[in-house]
Amino acid sequence: MIDLEAIRTLADIPAAQARRRGGAVAVKFGARETSFAELDARSNRVAHALLASGVAPGDRISVLTKNHDGWYPLFFGTARARACLAPVNCRLAAGEIAFILGDAAPKLLFVGEDFFDLALAAVADLDSPPRLIALYGGHSAFESLDAWLGDAPATPPADVPWLGDDVLQLYTSGTTGRPKGVVLANKNYRRFLEMATEVDGFAYGEDETVMIVMPLFHVAGTNVSFSGLAQGGRLVLVKDFAAPDAIRMMNEERVAHAFLAPAMIQMMLQQPEAAGGDYSQLRSIAYGASPIAEDVLRRARTTFGCDFVQFYGMTESSGGGSYLSPAAHDLPGKLTSCGQPWPGTEMAILDGEGRAMGDGEIGEIAIRGDIVMKQYWNRPEATGETVVDGWLHTGDVGYRDADGFYFVHDRIKDMIVSGGENVYPAEVESAIMGCPGVADVAVIGIPDERWGEAVKALIVPAAGATPDPGEVIAWARERIAAYKAPKSVDFIDALPRNPSGKVLRRELRAPYWEGRDRAVG
Repeated sequence: MIDLEAIRTLADIPAAQARRRGGAVAVKFGARETSFAELDARSNRVAHALLASGVAPGDRISVLTKNHDGWYPLFFGTARARACLAPVNCRLAAGEIAFILGDAAPKLLFVGEDFFDLALAAVADLDSPPRLIALYGGHSAFESLDAWLGDAPATPPADVPWLGDDVLQLYTSGTTGRPKGVVLANKNYRRFLEMATEVDGFAYGEDETVMIVMPLFHVAGTNVSFSGLAQGGRLVLVKDFAAPDAIRMMNEERVAHAFLAPAMIQMMLQQPEAAGGDYSQLRSIAYGASPIAEDVLRRARTTFGCDFVQFYGMTESSGGGSYLSPAAHDLPGKLTSCGQPWPGTEMAILDGEGRAMGDGEIGEIAIRGDIVMKQYWNRPEATGETVVDGWLHTGDVGYRDADGFYFVHDRIKDMIVSGGENVYPAEVESAIMGCPGVADVAVIGIPDERWGEAVKALIVPAAGATPDPGEVIAWARERIAAYKAPKSVDFIDALPRNPSGKVLRRELRAPYWEGRDRAVG
């Protein structure tokens, strides 16, 4: 339950919970625990220090770190000062980080000790480099966090956040070019908080433990954190995801809720200790951010024995859109659906001209509602192309069935056209995933003189297995139409993925299309 009178904006969460239950643990990170009262006080100190540093409403503040408990007072303090936090993907190269910092133009950059050298390389050629603060650790080129905070008071600043304030600027993964800054305002997250407890998978009980393994520069990591804290939950924050550690933490910390990318679920299922875990406290696992194979989902439901909730959305829609409830997972024909729209959110299937299509017709999925982003930062043309008449064009192709459930085929750009037929990689991957000896798979289109494109499967073999390409193809042909089945199979050690678990098909396609006309972005 979220007290929407006490929590008007995200910035209000620490103070509201501190008044209710200040001594309760808000965040556990390793052996360190932070209470709600401590989180509130530290957030206020950050806000005052930002104001003393000359930060004004609307200014950007950036952070470059792995998951760390210092992220939370930094976020809430920034929001309390009416500035906007623009986290940076810590897995990027220096040049990519430099582009984001040049675009966001943050007044200050907070950096974890793992990335001091990377940050220095990124800011080296910026015309207006940000002030550098060490979020944790020490370096001669960075001010320490304690020195920067100084004697900043733990009381809230006088100015209160507005619903129109920009609160979070998350950069898209950049798989199709330069990353874009998605600007989310307090009004977007006000709607998110209003809907959160109405949607299975975001309704947490007070004192229940919520495991955070998704990175905090990703909307899944932030949203589960916000929802958990707003409802008085206890967050257990994981710095780096490792499947054996995640299983151990679920057991030792008596985790009740978690959000996992499908790739994470798959890796956990491959651990021998997964089958013997104690999941008696586990109430729900939410998943999303990339497609999940039906075989993986069935095994996960059997192993963990809890409710599963799928979320479909984008950073541009504050992470929201549709959800497949636990009950809907058991409805005939719905297991591969991404569900129905969130309360107060509209979804539609649009044709190439932006016209609404009927049930069963394939087109682009679009989302409309108060969760849709304010804009792309510094990209008015891209904003206008993506949000048209209030409809957010997702770039995903799919359809809606007669019961109002939506189904995602794939990204439009990843669709394979073979002999005039459309083939969606996710559908082929789902068909292959249950094949013995297959640990992971990605499907791409490669040049073919006769068909234009041919379907190729790139497979990561299971440990100790040596799958036969012919058997993999035969397995797929038994489950999907022959024209969709792969014409060839290659084996690789691992699939390239972005931090949200999406396979980077651009990287997989590139060698096959080098020197040819097909775009591989």
